[in-house]
Order: sequence, then C-alpha cells, then structure tokens
Amino acid sequence: MKKITLLICAMLLTTLLWGGNEKYYKKMAETLQGFNACTTVEDFQDLANRFQVIGNVETGEWLPIYYEAQCYILIGFMNQLSGEDRDAYLEKASSLVDALKEKASHEAEVEVLEAFYLTGSLLVNPPQRAMSTTHLIHSALARALAIEPNNPRAIFMRISNEIGTARYFGSDTGPLCEEARILLENWDKYERKSPIHPNWGREDAEGIVRGCGE
Repeated sequence: MKKITLLICAMLLTTLLWGGNEKYYKKMAETLQGFNACTTVEDFQDLANRFQVIGNVETGEWLPIYYEAQCYILIGFMNQLSGEDRDAYLEKASSLVDALKEKASHEAEVEVLEAFYLTGSLLVNPPQRAMSTTHLIHSALARALAIEPNNPRAIFMRISNEIGTARYFGSDTGPLCEEARILLENWDKYERKSPIHPNWGREDAEGIVRGCGE
C-alpha cells in the first residue's frame, strides 16, 4: 500500500511539473530537433525565428531565449562569413544574453552561454580582442561554476580555454587532458533539470580528448 501511495504521489508530481504546460515542452522538444539539421546561416536563422515565436508566447520561460541566442552564436563561429557579418549575428546574441541575465540570473547555463558568446566574439579578431575579452570569459565561467560546480559545459569551456593557453605558451597540457578525460567519463552522470535543458558540448569534449592523444 505504501509503495502504491508513493507511486501516486510521484505521478501527481510529474503532472504538476510537466502537465501544466505540456504544449510548451512538446513544442520545445520538437524545435530542438532542428539543431540536428542546421548547416547553413539560413538554417540557424530559421531555427532562431522558431524559438523566438515560442518565447513570444511563453514569456515566463527563459529557454526559448537561450536557444535563440545559441543559434546566433553558432553563426558567429562560421569562418566562411566575414568578420563584420559574424559580429552582426553575435550582436543579436549579445542582446538576447543580456535579456537572459535579467530573466534567469540564477542559472549556470546562462553564464556558460555568455562565455560561449564572448568566445565567438574573441575569435572574430583574436589579436585585437584577446586582452579585453579573455578575462570576461573567465569571469563568466567562474560565475557558472560557483552556481553549479558540476556543470559539464562550464567545465568543458574552462578546460578548453586553459588548454589553448597552455599550448600557446608551450606549457604541459597533461593535467588538463586528464581533467578532460574525467569530464567525458562523467558527462552522462550530470542530471539536467528537464529534457529540454541544454545538453550540448559532449562532442567538443570528445574532440579535446582526441586532440590530447595526438
């Protein structure tokens, strides 16, 4: 009888958490699948527009804004575009990140996304932007890790940046490579708050580990 009661309570809790806005979660899940097919600027722009529509309806939710910003950030990493064009898309992302920081300042993922945006901006022109941007990236990641020390995306970006710095100065990357391997081993142990919360970065972490073996 006790087990049945616990099961009913669990079902009721699930209904409260997910059933209250079933259409939102379903629409977000469907739209997130679009990342798998994005290869061009037009693809990402279309996907960003779809997240914007969801965000305009679900004004109390921050994830649609997050993913809209992520679309523009990913365009900002496209080297085939001119620096001016990349900056234009990254500027759109910057405005959305600012909105996110007002709406969900307590979320580690928001700080990680800011670091991701800043990294994209830095890579448009590293010689001119390294001095002014690098410390902002480190600060955003520090805030993310202070909120959520086990966030795999925050850890991945920290390791990635530190490996890049170590290689630039010819320092030993062995300890950082070991951290990357441990991160990858534990990646799937991280429990997201919901199935539609951010889940990117694993392939990039795998790339770091492969690079360590070269």
